[in-house]
Amino acid sequence: MRKILLKSALYAILVIGAGITLAPIVWMLSASFMKTGEANTFPPHFLPHQLTLEHYIALFTRLSLARYVFNSLLLAALVTLVSLLLNSMAGYAFAKLRFPGRNTLFKTLLAAMVIPAQVTMLPLFLMLNKMGLINTYMGVIIPGMASIFGIFLIRQYALSIPDSLLDAARIDGANDLRVYVSVILPLCKPILITLAIFTFMGTWNDFLWPLIVMTDDSMYTLPVALANLSGEHVQDTELMMAGSVVTILPVMLLFLSLQKYYISGIMAGGVKE
Repeated sequence: MRKILLKSALYAILVIGAGITLAPIVWMLSASFMKTGEANTFPPHFLPHQLTLEHYIALFTRLSLARYVFNSLLLAALVTLVSLLLNSMAGYAFAKLRFPGRNTLFKTLLAAMVIPAQVTMLPLFLMLNKMGLINTYMGVIIPGMASIFGIFLIRQYALSIPDSLLDAARIDGANDLRVYVSVILPLCKPILITLAIFTFMGTWNDFLWPLIVMTDDSMYTLPVALANLSGEHVQDTELMMAGSVVTILPVMLLFLSLQKYYISGIMAGGVKE
C-alpha cells in the first residue's frame, strides 16, 4: 500500500511539473488564434472565444516572415550538414587513428570548452571582417562548422566501436576514408542524429551572433526578425505569439520525429579509456 501511495505521489508531482512547464506553451499557441486585444484582457483568457488565422496571415503577407523562415532554414541546414561532416571526421580521428600529439591536442580542445563563447565573439568578428564575410551567410556558417562539443560527443561514441571491425575492413583493403564512410558513419547513426538535433536547434535559435554579423534586415534569421517585430508591435500580443509559434514549431517537430535516436545517442557512448 505504501509503495502505491509513493508511486501515486510521484506521478502526481510529475504531472503537476509537466503542466506548469507546458502551460505557457499552450497559452502561447492559444493566444496566437485570438482576436486582436483578447490576450490582454483581465482576467486573461486561456482559450480563444473565436479562432482566427489573421495573425499568421499578417506575418506571411504584411510582415514578410517567409523570408526570415527561409534564412533560418537555410543557415540551420547548412551548418548542421557541414558540422556533422567535420565533427564526425575529427571525432573518428581522435578515437581510432594514431598520430603524434593526439591526446595532447584533444586535452587542449577540452580545456578550451571552459572559455565562454562571448569572449571569442570580438576576435571572431574582426577575423570575418578582414575576410569580407560580414553581412553574408558564410559569416554565420563558418563559426558553426565545427565545435569542440561535437568532436567530443562523436569521439566518445566512436570509442565504443570495436577495433576488430575496423581491422577487418582494413584487411579487406579499405583505407581510412573507406572505413570512415562504410563502418564509422553507419555505426554512429544515433549519435550523429543527436548531434544534428543539437546543432540544428542551436543554429535555429541563435540570436546574438546573427544579430552581430547581419546588417541587412533581409538577411535576418527568424529570432532576430521576431525581436525587431516585437519592438514595432509591442502591443500586438497575439501577433507576437503567432510569431513565436512559427519560431518554435520546426525545432519541436524535428525533436519529436527523431527523439528515439536522440535518446539512444545520449544514453550511449559512455566509454572509459
